[in-house]
Amino acid sequence: MPGSWSNGEEKMKNNYINRLLGENELMLLVTRQHWFVLLGMILPELVVMAVMIAVSTAGSFINPLAALGFAVLIIPLGSMLRDTLIWYYQQYIVTNRRVMQVNGIVNKNVIDSSLEKVNDVKMSQSFFGRIFNYGDIEILTASELGVNLFRRIGNPVKFKIDMLNAKEKLGFSDNGLPQKQASDIPGLISKLDELRKQGVLNEEEFNIKKAALLSKM
Repeated sequence: MPGSWSNGEEKMKNNYINRLLGENELMLLVTRQHWFVLLGMILPELVVMAVMIAVSTAGSFINPLAALGFAVLIIPLGSMLRDTLIWYYQQYIVTNRRVMQVNGIVNKNVIDSSLEKVNDVKMSQSFFGRIFNYGDIEILTASELGVNLFRRIGNPVKFKIDMLNAKEKLGFSDNGLPQKQASDIPGLISKLDELRKQGVLNEEEFNIKKAALLSKM
């Protein structure tokens, strides 16, 4: 079960999402939570089903209790199907304009953040996350939502890269400022200093960002 899909593979599947896209807006990446998450969701149902099958097959197949046991299997099977659909329809999407989170099988819930409002992106991967290609993506935005946290999504590195590349193509640098202002290094340092004085940045963060700007001169 893959954790992410390319634009071409998903385009024909996501009729609902295609209707959400604006004119000239394209899906760049669609991903879901890693299949480990799905496995954790359905593992209890798999265990229950295995136990019920073992108990039912221990006796004769014509035993009424065995027949009842097989009939009751529909309950964990239905629960497993529901969990699988919940996982499948929870999608994290990067377009050339925004980042979207869509979930819900019948009733849909859509949260999106415009790329121009994305201020910072933080990716966290554990040791096993690097091996099995999953991780957390935290997106800090200037919108009312403030922070979007996507947990254990598949292919987080590509998700982050595609998002930052799409933002750059819109004409914004990775600090949320238009690229035409990026050449004004002294002015940017002055603004950073104001943020430091206001307490938005601490001394260490200010020095790191200042050094990064000076390196571009």
